[in-house]
Amino acid sequence: QVQLVESGGGLVQAGGSLRLSCAASVSVFSINAMGWYRQAPGKQRELVAAISSGGTANYADAVKGRFTFSRDNAKNTVTLQMNSLKPEDTGVYYCNALYSSRWYWGQGTQVTVSS
Repeated sequence: QVQLVESGGGLVQAGGSLRLSCAASVSVFSINAMGWYRQAPGKQRELVAAISSGGTANYADAVKGRFTFSRDNAKNTVTLQMNSLKPEDTGVYYCNALYSSRWYWGQGTQVTVSS
């Protein structure tokens, strides 16, 4: 099993930055793929960014150029650096991981961007 714990959410003004972290209970190097999703009130959960075991990151069009997904193998942590935040980035952000053919999810962290 894998436990994922997100942190770093909060309230920020539009144009500001936040850095989300996701700590895994196993080596992130051993995880096949990881992702960040978000869910806004009344909307479906959507993929924000994903990173492969090889370290290649892909982003949703809405966040390209503003968000950066990185992995720290030594700390068993992945981070999502979010810059130039917009009110539409508001939502609960979840980390997930594909490990031994199973998907695992964190509990989520709230991000609120005020206009």
